[in-house]
Amino acid sequence: MKLYRPATVAVGVLFVLLGGLTRLLEPDSVYEDRTRVITKGAIGEDVKFFDSTVTVTRMQFAKSFAEDDDGSSQVDTEGTFVAVEYDAVRGTKDPGNNSVTLTADDGSVYEPVTEIIASGITFTEPGFARADTLVFEVNPSDVVGLTFTVHPTSFFNVLNQDLAIDLGVPDEEVAKRSIEQAEAQYVIRDSVIRVA
Repeated sequence: MKLYRPATVAVGVLFVLLGGLTRLLEPDSVYEDRTRVITKGAIGEDVKFFDSTVTVTRMQFAKSFAEDDDGSSQVDTEGTFVAVEYDAVRGTKDPGNNSVTLTADDGSVYEPVTEIIASGITFTEPGFARADTLVFEVNPSDVVGLTFTVHPTSFFNVLNQDLAIDLGVPDEEVAKRSIEQAEAQYVIRDSVIRVA
């Protein structure tokens, strides 16, 4: 068995370090995952998520939200709440776990209010659909370009797919009007499971 000389090992380590430094000089190639596919859509469109389908059916601005009509569980905010109602139809394959966020044009990222609500889209059994709601607390001065994004959290997917669904707030004028017309209270609808 032939042992490698220290100089040969040092040259190999040097090449590995140079390769890493070269990659760091190109940050796009470090942070951009070339295996990730982003599927875009809008409110009312059926958007494929692997072999399942997600449809944002409605988006509503509100000053408060509650779990029931009597208002006993009302949650208020100094900002505004955005309720996103969706239908999720599961295909034959398990889409796995996911997380959802709202992103604005300036890069702000909002996560769901999680005290009483799930933090991702919930899929039911194959062939069934689930209608549900996610609520986000957002800054009212930062809602232009709001996009509902879904990210798979499975670590074993070779090809990852994100969803990016435009919520229809294209400019400051629409954003201002939407905030001014926000409902006093949004009552979270019960989730409904039905045959797809």
